[in-house]
Amino acid sequence: MKLKDKTMVFFVSIMALLVVVLTVLSAFSFRRFSLYTAERHALSVAETVKVGLTESMINGTIDKRQQFLARLSSVPGVQQVRVVRSQAVIDQFGTGLSQETLRLSSVDAVLSSGKDYFEMLETEGDLIFRAVIPYIANDHGVPNCLQCHIVPQDTVLGAVMIDIPLTEVRGQGIIAVMLVTLAVVAAALISLVLLRRMLNPLSETAEEVRLVSARAVDGDFSKRVKQSSTDEVGDIADNINRLLDFLEREIGTIRSRVGQLLGYQTSDGRNQLTLTTEMVDSLVEASQFKQAIEEDQTKQEIYHRLVDVLQHKYFVKRFSVYEVANSKNKMAPVYVSCNESDHCRYCDPLIAIDADACRAKRTGHNVNALDYPGLCTMFRAEKEGDTHVCLPIIQSGSTGCVVQLVVSAEDAPFMRMALPFIAVYLREAGPVLEAKRLMEHLRESALRDAMTGLYNRRFLEEYVGTLVAGSQRRKAPFSVLMLDLDYFKQVNDTHGHEAGDKVIKTLADLLQRNVRSSDMAVRYGGEEFLMVLLDTPADAAMQVAEKIRSEVEATKVPLASTMLQKTISIGVAEYPKDSDTFWQVVKFADVALYQAKSSGRNRVVRFAPEMWDADAHY
Repeated sequence: MKLKDKTMVFFVSIMALLVVVLTVLSAFSFRRFSLYTAERHALSVAETVKVGLTESMINGTIDKRQQFLARLSSVPGVQQVRVVRSQAVIDQFGTGLSQETLRLSSVDAVLSSGKDYFEMLETEGDLIFRAVIPYIANDHGVPNCLQCHIVPQDTVLGAVMIDIPLTEVRGQGIIAVMLVTLAVVAAALISLVLLRRMLNPLSETAEEVRLVSARAVDGDFSKRVKQSSTDEVGDIADNINRLLDFLEREIGTIRSRVGQLLGYQTSDGRNQLTLTTEMVDSLVEASQFKQAIEEDQTKQEIYHRLVDVLQHKYFVKRFSVYEVANSKNKMAPVYVSCNESDHCRYCDPLIAIDADACRAKRTGHNVNALDYPGLCTMFRAEKEGDTHVCLPIIQSGSTGCVVQLVVSAEDAPFMRMALPFIAVYLREAGPVLEAKRLMEHLRESALRDAMTGLYNRRFLEEYVGTLVAGSQRRKAPFSVLMLDLDYFKQVNDTHGHEAGDKVIKTLADLLQRNVRSSDMAVRYGGEEFLMVLLDTPADAAMQVAEKIRSEVEATKVPLASTMLQKTISIGVAEYPKDSDTFWQVVKFADVALYQAKSSGRNRVVRFAPEMWDADAHY
């Protein structure tokens, strides 16, 4: 029920109650007044009867008393007057007239008590007020009762019964009450009409406020409250309108600017207040995401967090994360469908060989096949209806990563709405990934030999703990190979350092070709190299070493005026068979290398305990 209707119902109820109360009070008051008037009238008539009878006794005309009473009964407002003798008068003067011995309960009560008695009677449709007044003997005045009656003072001599008709009075009372009721009802109706006119501006303003506030809750601040008056109610409407102007202007500004940050075009069909809140929340969450990834140590941790956002915040089930190696113009998948992977799944494998085949990598722009199907020819759908969006992560002005989202037809509407928010996370991740990449590059540069690209001795020193712990955990041995080119100094002395560098680079390439990705090749110093073959006992390591030796012997290094062939000597030792200390195993491999050099060079020698002389200086 509306406020105006509630107010009117309340006031109508109050007015109706007031009318009823006033009507009842009027009726009760008129009745009391009528009874009081009838009582005073009856007492007056009774006093007249007493005086008349007393004078008749003194004047000797008591026998004419019936005529006197009849005349009184014809007086307007009096229906009947009757005198009833008491026993004392009967004893002195006899029974008198027949009607003077009337016996009614009310008369007997008055004769015995000496007190007035009043009652209302309904006879044949007429309303009668009956008063029975005692006639008490006293010696007051001249003449007085005791001059004729031989009775003690205050003796009840009789009773005067007077009937006063009230039917007409009742009718007049009903008319008066009706007039009062009509007057009250008319006043109430006029009050209600005036009240309604006064309430109309308030109720209309309240209804306008209700409608406008409901629209505002839904994010629509364009509606205004109509001003219906110039009083306080009008001031309320004006203040609300000014508040709506402020909210529409400021929230619109916030929404527009946050939309610019997100690259998100807001829709007029959505709740603008809720949308603005969502956008601000997204920026806050993206800022917290950036703070978290800045504290991560590696790129892999950042990728883990990014995958978690895609999975649990935006419910993306199928996606790929590719990392671009700009120096080699290749792309490598980091994650595919939430798993670390080395294989393309939703793209042509060509992108792994030629990164420029990827449109997002090549252009640095979003590839939105939701709105432009078939935009990228490298996409490979798993099932009919699948499409994709590829979002590049820009690092130092070029594409460093590409995030590919695979979208089904039913998920496309949600993805269109979520894309700007996902893009914010990728934009925040870009600089941090670039910083981590640079740090890794610097670290990698510090741990690799600049000329050969092989790991250096510093890397080996840092890697020893991990290497030994892994071997112990797997309970698998590994072998250490110490390699040294034979007569390398002659190359530098005869052909120059440029030729020496070329020989070193050629050997480094050969070593890298002959080891697995899990193995490690280190330039230990000068023309000396060290290799660690994981999960490889000494017997197998001897075969690898022999293969390397024979390939080195067969390799020809082209110089400006000649072809150069060199040989290599290799020493082999095994962890933990030869020693449970890594650096001791390295020492044993070096001892075996010394043995290979001493026994004629260009050979592979397995360490044996008898080769070790603790006092010797190798």
